[in-house]
Amino acid sequence: MIGLALAAAGLSGCTHYQPAPKAFQEATIQPYRLDSGDRLRITVFEQAGLTNTYMVDQAGYISFPLVGQVPARGRTLPELEKAIAQKLQQGYLRDPDVTIEVDRYRSVFVMGEVGQPGQYSYVAGMTVQNAIAIAGGYSPRANQRDVDITRKINGEIMTGRVSISDPILAGDTIYVRERLF
Repeated sequence: MIGLALAAAGLSGCTHYQPAPKAFQEATIQPYRLDSGDRLRITVFEQAGLTNTYMVDQAGYISFPLVGQVPARGRTLPELEKAIAQKLQQGYLRDPDVTIEVDRYRSVFVMGEVGQPGQYSYVAGMTVQNAIAIAGGYSPRANQRDVDITRKINGEIMTGRVSISDPILAGDTIYVRERLF
């Protein structure tokens, strides 16, 4: 009985993480949402002085010439294009043509049982397996079936267990657990 109780107590620690909620899969097919750490290439047609690369700062804003701070966190690229164009129309340009592309995505973090845990550049279309490979592959003690991902979805931080073939998003934290046997 005591052995059974100890085994149950030991396994109860394994239930801390739940399978990934439905929102995890939905987030991978939604339009990309900007956040701190993204570097954007903003082009204003025929306005060389405004065309440049801009970082989304820790507060979630970009500092844009003439108009100042523009909120970027949580917006899609078309939403931010529209916001900048509207601000430029307020006394600066008659009909601004603004286009934005992501120059560099925010980093992903790979932790746990990998060769070199750390912060790595995100590339669109990356999977868990790609991120683990970039981090030096699995350690000899790694659980190679699934991993835990922590992801911000709609401003809420969620953690769930996913397969190594699942896609990841910029800003994800991937944790490779140690196998039991």
